Amino acid sequence: MLDIINSMNNVLWSYVLIIVLLSIGLYFTIKMKFVQFRLFGDMFRVLFEKDSYKKQKKGTTPFQAFTISTASRIGTGNLGGVAIAIAMGGPGAVFWMWIISLLGAATSFVESTLAQVYKVPDKDGFRGGPAYYMERGLKNRKLGVAFAIAITFTYGLVFNSVQSNTIGLAFEESFNMSKWPLAIVLAIMTAIIIFGGIKRIASVTQLIVPIMALLYLLLAFIILIVNFSELPALFTMIFENAFGIRQIAGGGFGAAIMMGIKRGLFSNEAGMGSAPNAAATAEVSHPAKQGLIQTLGVFVDTVVICSATAFIIMLAGDPSEYMHSDLQGIQLTQNAFATHFGDWAGIFIAVAIFLFAFSSVVGNYYYGETNLQFIKDNKNHLTIYRIAVVAMVIFGTVAKMELVWALADLSMAIMALINLYAIFRLSNVAKDVLLDYLRKRKEKDETTFSKEEVRQKQGIEMW
Repeated sequence: MLDIINSMNNVLWSYVLIIVLLSIGLYFTIKMKFVQFRLFGDMFRVLFEKDSYKKQKKGTTPFQAFTISTASRIGTGNLGGVAIAIAMGGPGAVFWMWIISLLGAATSFVESTLAQVYKVPDKDGFRGGPAYYMERGLKNRKLGVAFAIAITFTYGLVFNSVQSNTIGLAFEESFNMSKWPLAIVLAIMTAIIIFGGIKRIASVTQLIVPIMALLYLLLAFIILIVNFSELPALFTMIFENAFGIRQIAGGGFGAAIMMGIKRGLFSNEAGMGSAPNAAATAEVSHPAKQGLIQTLGVFVDTVVICSATAFIIMLAGDPSEYMHSDLQGIQLTQNAFATHFGDWAGIFIAVAIFLFAFSSVVGNYYYGETNLQFIKDNKNHLTIYRIAVVAMVIFGTVAKMELVWALADLSMAIMALINLYAIFRLSNVAKDVLLDYLRKRKEKDETTFSKEEVRQKQGIEMW
């Protein structure tokens, strides 16, 4: 099975996805006139400005929508995925993670802006995402259903197995704990939340996760300050290996690109179609504002957090050691922290990844639930889905790392291709929205929006 999945991934990631992601990211960057760089300051301004919040009668605030999507981004990809990218692709993979992030930021702006444009009302405020802009903007419900199936399978099932797998590896490294008891505990905790509707555990997790993220960044910052003099050599190593100028322990040009883009996409999710589901829930005065806010999330995820993890691993020892290590994924990150701070740091990472990954399990589940409701609001289907989620949490905890990550790469590729096709077709709508935002900001500093401002008005309900 693993060989078949790897063969499919080899075709998709060696040829199709690399070309498509880089090309469409460059296309959106040019079409939106470098929005991710030109309006970088606006991203911070609209994140907190009062005008963005209107009177906030329903839906989430722009900042809440930002934290929801950022919480789902930060975790396994940043801690475990980066380690895998470096171990398999060499230091040069970090450079390609940066590239996919910088270009992908424009893609993120387009998809999140479209999610706002085509959102619909529900009992809690708003909902939307790729399935909705495919149905309403492209008038193609079948494509929307195909995406809804893809994201439900990818996030609710496969990505949750990745999260639980990373928890299993982390606890095995720090506590020498057997995976099966941990799998049962994780399954019970997941079932309590998604079956029983008990929100207390989720609420506590949402409180603790930001604190753990800040502590993680603080430790990373300390390591970088202590090793500040070594950073120039670190950047040199990254750039040299990014283009195959010099090989370090087999980290070649092709492997660096492939692993950098794979793990970069898994981490920042730009263009994958997941973040728009959160972006659509926000109540803002202009769709472009939430597009800018979600673009900021891509920078925070990859340029800040993934880079910090990569530097910490590379500063922990000679590249030939970690590229031929028996440690897997998150264990490599734990070992690097333990090298810098002592054994307690490895335990801290195990606890942190438990909280990050488990909160992602819950968030991933709701991505799937929302899209199942798009297909058909059926209680029996929802029950079957919930059972499958719990089963995949168990499977992921005890399965081999290579299998769950290979499944994630395959399902992520399919999901991304469907979404990228849709946002390419609808990119003129996003461009009209951006031009309207810039014009009103310049002329009146009044950035409210109406669907009359775009040429393609069909399917727009809330504006």
